[in-house]
Amino acid sequence: MNTRADTLTDLTAAASPQRYTRTAITLHWLIALLIIVNVALALSADSLPDDWARPVIDTHKSIGITVLGLALLRILWRVSHKPPPLPREFPSWEKIAAHLAHFVLYLLMIALPLSGWLHDSAWKDAATHPMHWFGLFQWPRIGYVMNLDPTLKESLHDRFGALHTWLGYALYALLAMHIGGALKHEWMDRKSVLTRMKP
Repeated sequence: MNTRADTLTDLTAAASPQRYTRTAITLHWLIALLIIVNVALALSADSLPDDWARPVIDTHKSIGITVLGLALLRILWRVSHKPPPLPREFPSWEKIAAHLAHFVLYLLMIALPLSGWLHDSAWKDAATHPMHWFGLFQWPRIGYVMNLDPTLKESLHDRFGALHTWLGYALYALLAMHIGGALKHEWMDRKSVLTRMKP
């Protein structure tokens, strides 16, 4: 026998979207692709010949700035467009963990490129080596950081670099859990969450 609460839950579920919007899906997969490419570039930069290293690093920076912009756009879209609910069968702790993981993932998608931008702005040769977004136009450094005392700037360059590295490790770990969780629901629980985000 259905209770009033069950009926209200069923009505809410019926009124909720069952898939993400096309814009959300496009932003999700575009950001995911750019992050994967940037991870590959970051891991390969040290092993490349010297004449390859600079173009790879510049591309890495351009992708990072792009991810920052797209992540901010994704957050604005998420706030203004209700996402589809997780399956009702999921336990409460799993829903809370999923929401928390998404929050931290968004945080990292902002903090990681921002720390890289700060790291680049504190580079001692930043003034003589302009940064260009995919070679199309000059991208500004963070002026306040660029104009600091050289000694302080060098120290900040090292600290921002270390922060960028550790945030990168955190993102790798969270992405692995995100993908692993989605595949677990798909293959083991038989409660697909991937259908909500399929193009």
